[in-house]
Amino acid sequence: MRAVLVKLGEADLGWLAADRAVALAGGDPVVAGVAAVSVGQALRALDRDRLALTVTMTAAARTTDAAVEGTLLLQGALAAASCGDTHQADELIDHAAGVAEHMSAGQDPHHTSFGPIAVELARVVAAVELGDAGEAVYRHERVIRREEWRWLPAEYRAAYLVDAAQAYLQVGDLVGAGRVLVDADGIAPAEVRWRVR
Repeated sequence: MRAVLVKLGEADLGWLAADRAVALAGGDPVVAGVAAVSVGQALRALDRDRLALTVTMTAAARTTDAAVEGTLLLQGALAAASCGDTHQADELIDHAAGVAEHMSAGQDPHHTSFGPIAVELARVVAAVELGDAGEAVYRHERVIRREEWRWLPAEYRAAYLVDAAQAYLQVGDLVGAGRVLVDADGIAPAEVRWRVR
């Protein structure tokens, strides 16, 4: 529900719902970490990137679940990128890559979709946020050829493609941006239509 509110442009309500979920998690650092992912997403949608970075890093330091930790690190990296902090964004993505390396297959009971492919997608989105569109396009064209790309949930892939389209726009490739958005629309039309308005 929290993620849906953010997708529907109700980041304020999404933040509130996610914050309540963190409070209800009590002393369980994994459940609190899962909720903190949504808090981070909502805060980023509200352009409260520094706060999103603080929330996600605090939760990442407490959780005992590798996939949740990795997801929080990636959310923190994207918040750092939105703040223009290249060094911290790269550092957090590299840390997440290390977490992903040591995870065994199927070690994602909270359905975060975290793993090596999520790390690579975050590198693309961070590059877009940091204004390095050429790097983002280069990485994007390589990552979507990987087999693991097709294993991600449809909504995840479509949301990522909307972000990747920004890289094509930044380099002035309108045809490329259109192609990526058409691909996203073919995967999860609702995801695209709510995010591209």
